[in-house]
Amino acid sequence: MVAKLTTSQLHKVVFTLCVLTSQFLFSQSRKKDSIKEEAIKTVNIYKKNFREIIPAQVLQGEELERLNSHSVADALRYFSGVQIKDYGGMGGLKTVNIRSMGSQHVGVFYDGIQLGNAQNGVVDLGRYSLDDIEEISLYNGQKSEIFQPAKDFGSSGSIYMQPKTPVFKGTRKTNLIIRAKSASIDLFNPSFRLEQKISEKISSSFSSEFLQSDGVYKYRYGKKYSNGQTAYDTIAKRYDSDIKTKRFETSLNGILNNGNWNVRGYGFISDRGIPAPIVNNRFDARGARMRDENYFVQANLRKKLFPKFETQLKAKFAYDYTYFNDTVLSQAVYPAQNTYIQREVYLSSSNIYSVNSNWDISLSGDFQYNNMDADLKNFSFPTRYTTLVALATTYQWNRFKFLGSLLGTFTFEEVERNLRPDDRREWTPAFFMSYQPAAIPELTIRAFHKQIFRLPTFNDLYYTNIGSSYLKPEFTYQYDLGFTYQKKYDNAIMKAFYIKVDGYYNRVKDKIVAMPQLNLFRWTMLNLGRVEIIGADVNVQAEVMLGQVKLKPLLSYTYQSAVDKTNKGSGIDDGDTFYNKQIPYTPWHTGSFTLMADYKDWSFNYSTIYVGKRYDGQLDNIRANFIQPWYTHDLSVQKKFNLDGHPFKVNLEMNNVFNQNYDVVLNYPMPGRNFKLSLNFTL
Repeated sequence: MVAKLTTSQLHKVVFTLCVLTSQFLFSQSRKKDSIKEEAIKTVNIYKKNFREIIPAQVLQGEELERLNSHSVADALRYFSGVQIKDYGGMGGLKTVNIRSMGSQHVGVFYDGIQLGNAQNGVVDLGRYSLDDIEEISLYNGQKSEIFQPAKDFGSSGSIYMQPKTPVFKGTRKTNLIIRAKSASIDLFNPSFRLEQKISEKISSSFSSEFLQSDGVYKYRYGKKYSNGQTAYDTIAKRYDSDIKTKRFETSLNGILNNGNWNVRGYGFISDRGIPAPIVNNRFDARGARMRDENYFVQANLRKKLFPKFETQLKAKFAYDYTYFNDTVLSQAVYPAQNTYIQREVYLSSSNIYSVNSNWDISLSGDFQYNNMDADLKNFSFPTRYTTLVALATTYQWNRFKFLGSLLGTFTFEEVERNLRPDDRREWTPAFFMSYQPAAIPELTIRAFHKQIFRLPTFNDLYYTNIGSSYLKPEFTYQYDLGFTYQKKYDNAIMKAFYIKVDGYYNRVKDKIVAMPQLNLFRWTMLNLGRVEIIGADVNVQAEVMLGQVKLKPLLSYTYQSAVDKTNKGSGIDDGDTFYNKQIPYTPWHTGSFTLMADYKDWSFNYSTIYVGKRYDGQLDNIRANFIQPWYTHDLSVQKKFNLDGHPFKVNLEMNNVFNQNYDVVLNYPMPGRNFKLSLNFTL
């Protein structure tokens, strides 16, 4: 009882101090605010003047629109160091893994606040359409910016999705964009976005999208015996990936004297089929069904209080409802119809102080409340309280830059029944450095080391017949060394060149691996003990002009060796058969190439993705578990028109041009060749 009281008091004291400090300073500064346009422009001075130590991979604007991608998960395939798990079709689950450290180690942020899922720690990126996204960026380690919530320091890698902000040209006060998409996989996908300028300092936006597809597509499926002879080879149809979704989003944005604020509401409602694996010649197998509703409201306030001090407050409430009907199990055992409800409350206070032009210090404090209800037998009904405190500093001396941070994570858990895990108090540091040689100013050399701590999720700990309250938390240790070279040219042909190369070593202690069993909603959780990952990422970009044709090639490549190092064995113990073997679903080689071409009002895009050999969810790297490499080629062409002064764009896509038969996850075949037509009209 004493330990429980102490932990609870710690949460309240740490968070209250952070919030009260920033609120007090805010109230003291109100009298000093001045109504000057120049003051408004100083809001982002810190961000504009700071050059990143660890550069991000970024897709934004028109470049993002032109990729043959519907969701955020589709776009992330073009980044190096990323593995996407896609279970097929429009309704299939889509998750991302950075540098083989697990999807739960990826922080996904929407408009600056993390998207949470205490149930399984995984964010389904297929839910987020690209229609309202202005920029997607991926960071290894963490952002170089220290003026951020403590949560932003708490992931091994981070994905930031920045929604579009209203922009009004000239005297316009209203923007309306209408879109419509149709595809050969019976896709009907209309959407619109309305932006309104309320005053000189306040604007709003509202967007909505409807998506429906029967999910039916043809695929080719075959199996060979171990001697190489063909057991069967057939063409079938995928029936269990239908989907119907509704998305709506609204925001209110404002400018203060020396600050800004925004409030955003988001809703997503879906009814979809969860694809079943194709096993034992069950080509017409029906999968499970899932209905889910996801809502959140979040707010952000950023204010420069004094010339050297700036603060920001963030808050969020999220509600997630999921109804799962396990039709696969019901055919063989008994009906499994379960409901899950998650609630989250998140509060954050971040503060930064500029000691001088080269030295900044920040202090952030976050509090998060999560609870979960489910109608499972003997469910624990867990509630988790998490407090995070982050102290960070950045210093620049001539051409040398340094960033250091220390994150404290304090958790306390309550359950109505069964065992609960111990309270946690962990401190995890991170160090980032970069150097720009005077002799080669276009070159930047960098390195970082980061430790991070991750608790098991609610599913890991409490899921009936699967979860284990004895599951150990994960600790990761990251080491990275790399360089960036970028240069612009006054050349008639070559205009710009950029290359980024990183070598890295990651070590994961007590790595938690979640493996799907009969379907995508039931998993087996286990600790592999220790995993070591050695890899390299390469990104190359260029900008070339051939007459009136502008070319932009982009190349990314990743090599990864991610092996289990848990039990080598001894004279008494033979050890694990999968010791020193590649962990499931991690390819040694992956890469992508994209070529964008522009000529007057025409745009052309070609992209190809390659994923090398790997092994499936079984731990042994044997022939029976081998998964063939796969690749796809995609093409698109876009034409811009002007209809009575209103922009109008037509985009035609052909995906999987050569009709490649492949599985991203074994026994979940992906669509073959398909087409999509998109219309975009701006009023």
